[in-house]
Amino acid sequence: MDKTQGLRVAVIGAGPRGISVLDRLLARFLTHPAEDRPDLKILMIDPFPPGSGHVWRPGQSRHFLMNTPVLFPTVVPAAGTEHAFAPSVTGLSFGDWVRQALTDPGSGLNESDRAEAARLSPSDFPSRAIYGRYLEWTYAELAAAAAEAGAAVVHHRTEALALRRAGDGFEIEVAGEDALIADAVVLALGHLPAALNPEQSRLSDAAARLGLRYLPPAVPSDADFTVLPAGEPVLVRGLGLNFFDIMAQVTLGRGGRFVPTGEPAGRSLRYEPSGREPVLVAASRRGTPYRAKAQLESYLPKSVTLRWFTREAAASFAAEGIQPGFDHDFWPLLHRDAVWAYYSTLARTAPHCLSVPPESFLADLDAALNVDGPDWDAAKEEVLRRCVPAENRTSLEALAQPLGRRPFADAAELDATVLAYLEDDAAGSAKGEDDPLKMAIGALNAGRSVLKAVVADGGLSEESWLTELRGWFEPLVEGLASGPPPERIEQLAALTRAGLVHFVGPDPRFDVDEARSVFTASSPWTPGEYAARTMVEAMMPPNRVNATLSPLLADLLHRGQARSKVMMAAGGTPVLTPGLDVSLPPYRPLDVKGEPQENLYILGLQLSSVQWGTAIAAEAGAPADSGARTLRDADDIAAAVLAGPGVPRDQSDSARTDTGAVRAGA
Repeated sequence: MDKTQGLRVAVIGAGPRGISVLDRLLARFLTHPAEDRPDLKILMIDPFPPGSGHVWRPGQSRHFLMNTPVLFPTVVPAAGTEHAFAPSVTGLSFGDWVRQALTDPGSGLNESDRAEAARLSPSDFPSRAIYGRYLEWTYAELAAAAAEAGAAVVHHRTEALALRRAGDGFEIEVAGEDALIADAVVLALGHLPAALNPEQSRLSDAAARLGLRYLPPAVPSDADFTVLPAGEPVLVRGLGLNFFDIMAQVTLGRGGRFVPTGEPAGRSLRYEPSGREPVLVAASRRGTPYRAKAQLESYLPKSVTLRWFTREAAASFAAEGIQPGFDHDFWPLLHRDAVWAYYSTLARTAPHCLSVPPESFLADLDAALNVDGPDWDAAKEEVLRRCVPAENRTSLEALAQPLGRRPFADAAELDATVLAYLEDDAAGSAKGEDDPLKMAIGALNAGRSVLKAVVADGGLSEESWLTELRGWFEPLVEGLASGPPPERIEQLAALTRAGLVHFVGPDPRFDVDEARSVFTASSPWTPGEYAARTMVEAMMPPNRVNATLSPLLADLLHRGQARSKVMMAAGGTPVLTPGLDVSLPPYRPLDVKGEPQENLYILGLQLSSVQWGTAIAAEAGAPADSGARTLRDADDIAAAVLAGPGVPRDQSDSARTDTGAVRAGA
């Protein structure tokens, strides 16, 4: 073939998803005989270092932890998925790399990295800094392998500002450089800056006018938490992962120490202050933080197996020509699995909590859960009424409101209630596979992987997606299964006992008292209010394309080359969703007329309106159409790109078909 016909591919965004695209491009490139390979040049465009990108920079505080264990994340197909993909040049998940890095002089580890890597077990929660080191190593290995194979990988450390059509390809306007030319462009943009919502704008404007301090939503490593004043109250909105980053930075990061007490989990730490801590006043819609991860030797509990919400059962609706609804079709199946996980664990670990022998109870519960149709729930409740005292039962729906939506007499009662919740949650995490509630949560988490595979690409009606999956289930499961490492809940409990953290209560309201020149926070469930001159939004910028401050994405939307996805809610009401409107895989943005943009592809967070769980990393060893869906999407994009000018059509199609055939049975 004529190798003078070159192929230039631009990957905009050189963080984890951009690296997955690079890996898949190179893997597919190497499947072709050397004489048939195109003259391939891959432009990685990102103002941040390639690999780690913006979020995972190795230089950030080591107090910022991941909320997935070492064994979970990967950016390349690793052990367990070799059959589904062309082999990766590196083939190392993060866990594989950690084991190898200590003996590899080319791993790029510094002294702090080595100290952390040496103490990490597969089930530990690493710092985001060391994960960034893995990402940078992966990029370097891929770039070196590309050069050896006759391809070129070039990093342009700049921001892409706009795309313009140039023939069949693109001219890419970048900051501070001449325009770049590419035959195909992949947008792997990741987290983007976003405009403040009206309430945040009001608080920010008031802070500027009154001399207050307001920290808007931000990537934690971008924020300057040194400005939080020692000894003074600081209002913090959000009790998710960003909150724990702030908490660690203003305690451990300021010289404080958590000291073991020798007491059981939940009360195993006490805090020795440095005297430089602020007093954090924390608020969230639930009034409590996300529940901690359980201490496990695997990502999902080994004792949990989905029996009702299986991949086969979930896929059967589509096979019968039915577009399922979440509440009507999926939740009754997953609900059964979560109920079984809870009570089978209870029967195994605490048979004294039952009023009948555990074998008899489990047989009756199994029969009830296998009742067809809606009567299963009543049958289940009858078994529980007979066999389990009320104090030992659980309600999955009630977990969405852990404080029970009841009034509190005062702030002290609320703090004591939240502290008891924290201590109980930490104790449950320490029990691991022996805690009934954590195993029910484990079943819900396992169900997320099934859901991710089934709902992608139109697997739910739009009304169900909006009002059911996104409306109530996503907030529930996020609060239960996407929480921090267990040590963070232990630390928060210690800080609460030390009087350095207080809680506002559910459904918080934030305002500004102009007369006193302070921010205020209150809850309808607790009398009084807190006041402070500093407020922090403990959250990432929202992943909403219609609120983006990215010049590139805003320009694509403005010129009609892309559009936000609109879904229809009940009654035919149109709802603007957070993500882009895209074609079926490989995802291409749809223009204002609904036409897919040729040679332009999307991967990652901006797919949030066609996929669920786009912020979750690819899971090492997971099937290509669920836990490793990001890798499958990157692979599909690579196949489409390499099927363009410069690659024989029969070669590319063959590789794609073989891979797809394996995936269908994965």
